[in-house]
Amino acid sequence: MASSSIYQIFLLFSCFFFLSNILEVQSFDDELLPSSIVFPIIKDVSTLQYITTIHHGSPLAPIKLVVDLGGPLIWVDCASGLVSLSRRVIPNQSIQCSRTGTGAARDVGGKACDVFPENGNIGLASRGELVEDTIALRSADGSKLDPLITTVDQFLFSCAPASLLQGLASGVKGMLGLGRGPISLPSQLATAVGHHRRFFMCLSSSNGLIFSHSNRPKDSIFGTETTKSLMYTPLGGSSQDYFINVKSIKIGSNQLLLGDKGMTKLSTNVPYTTMESSIYATFTEAYKSAAGSRNMTAVEPVVPFGLCFSSKGIDESLVPVIDLVLQSEMVKWRIHGANSMVRVNQEVMCLGFLDGGSELTSSIVLGGAQLEENLLEFDLGTSMLGFRSLRPTSCSIFAADFMLQESL
Repeated sequence: MASSSIYQIFLLFSCFFFLSNILEVQSFDDELLPSSIVFPIIKDVSTLQYITTIHHGSPLAPIKLVVDLGGPLIWVDCASGLVSLSRRVIPNQSIQCSRTGTGAARDVGGKACDVFPENGNIGLASRGELVEDTIALRSADGSKLDPLITTVDQFLFSCAPASLLQGLASGVKGMLGLGRGPISLPSQLATAVGHHRRFFMCLSSSNGLIFSHSNRPKDSIFGTETTKSLMYTPLGGSSQDYFINVKSIKIGSNQLLLGDKGMTKLSTNVPYTTMESSIYATFTEAYKSAAGSRNMTAVEPVVPFGLCFSSKGIDESLVPVIDLVLQSEMVKWRIHGANSMVRVNQEVMCLGFLDGGSELTSSIVLGGAQLEENLLEFDLGTSMLGFRSLRPTSCSIFAADFMLQESL
């Protein structure tokens, strides 16, 4: 009886010792994880696309990708670059293939896991193979801005045909998908480096960045005061894309109620906000009225814009403010003149909102020009969007310390 009790006590202490060692190792490993992963972004002046560079393969080689906010995965034209010694095709009957949610075997006896990468800029999709390879991630300490390199093996992406590169900027070899799917960049970062399924994006007309960081407050490169001041609104929809529900649009004293047409997609694939025709007509009339009260003179529109003004004596800071009213009057996405107006020449500036026609898939698509100079937090775990304007400062200031060179 006594020996049995002693044995039980021995087992209890053994288990306690074993678990303690596990917890110590786990804590140690957490400290080794990179606090922040940073992807610097450059805006291409000819296409208005946002471009980042990743280093992948063996040996590591740089490759330029267009940022696709709603893209389900990373896809690359594998045939046009260096052959990677570490690249491996994923079979269709595998855990990795099942993670995609869309992976399938080839129609004619193939065993590769086929996915369907898409060029969201032109709406073209194609079949591609799911592969895995090594990727190098730029990491940084959130307080010291001391860049480090973390290498992650078995990172999933798709090899796509060269035809999918149509319409993309010169030198680009694919797209970086940031969507809500299981093999998008943020989802894979969460698995690879232990971050939450969450990322921040800050675009500008020059340099910007995408980054994810751990849950430690000190790890935000923008500083805790900035990130704590974000406003939040729920992310809607069930697709890969990010939607917010805009209840109404306010321009001065005019308010446009959207009703069931308020689901608004955030997109890096379109340079300017696009609206369904009936919404656009009402919106531009309200804006024109508010602009008239500020002595702004309408002039002949310049393609592709539908409403333009003389810029003589008018500064962007003096134009009407546009408020996207979200879940309540207290939660508004404010669009100032620097985000709403586009200077097309020395004498004319145009409202950076376009008529998308009557068959637009989403009633409103919030485009790149309106996303710029806003710190955006996409939390895939809680389905929430955090946002705040960084003006009068710029995202390019924060991005400057992280601009990648062509080699590591």
